[in-house]
Amino acid sequence: MLVLGYKIGMKSKSTDLNRLSKQEEKNLKAVKQYGYAIQHINNPSEAVQLEAVKQYGHAIQHIKNPSEAVQLEAVKQNGNAIQHIKNPSEAVHLEAVKQYGYAIKYISNPSEAVQLETVKQNGNAIQHIKNPSEAVQLEAVKENEYAIYYIKNPSEAVQLEAVKQDGHAIYYILKKHIWPSGSVMVAAVKQDQGAVKWIANPGLVWK
Repeated sequence: MLVLGYKIGMKSKSTDLNRLSKQEEKNLKAVKQYGYAIQHINNPSEAVQLEAVKQYGHAIQHIKNPSEAVQLEAVKQNGNAIQHIKNPSEAVHLEAVKQYGYAIKYISNPSEAVQLETVKQNGNAIQHIKNPSEAVQLEAVKENEYAIYYIKNPSEAVQLEAVKQDGHAIYYILKKHIWPSGSVMVAAVKQDQGAVKWIANPGLVWK
C-alpha cells in the first residue's frame, strides 16, 4: 500500500507539472501575440514577462517589480516604456535613449553618457536636457544641425559644426540675436552660398 501511495503521489505531481507546463505555453502564446495580455495573467514567469515586453514595451506597466532584464527588453522595444519603471538603472537609461532619444524627458538627472546617447539618436532631444555641456551640444548639431535652435548661447565651435552641416543653420544663430564670427559666416556660405542672404539681410531674420 505504501508503494501504491507513493506511485499515486508521483503521478499527481507529474499531472500538476504537466498542467503548469501547458498553462505556461498558453501564457507564452498569448503574450507573443499581444503583449498587453500579461495583465490577465496571475504571477507570470520571467519568461512570459520577457516575451510580453518584447512584443510591446509598455506592457511592463502591468508587471510588478520587473527584473532589470525585463526592463531592458521593454525599453529596447520602446524607449518611452521607461516612464513605467521605478528607479531604472543607468543601463536601462542608455537602452531607452538609444531606442528613442526623446525618452530622456522621463529620466531625472541623466548622466552625460545618457545625454550623449540621447542626442546621437535625435539631436532635437537636446531641448529636454537642462544645461547640456558643449560636448553634448556638439553631438546634437552633428546629428541634426537645426538642433542649434534649442541651444541657448551656442559657442563658436557649436555654431561652426551646425553651419558645416547646413549653411542655412546660420538663420537660427542670427535668430538668437547672436552675430556670428567671420569664421562661422565663411563656413556657412562655403557649405551653401544661399546662406549669404541671411548674413547680408539679418533684418529678414529679426523682423
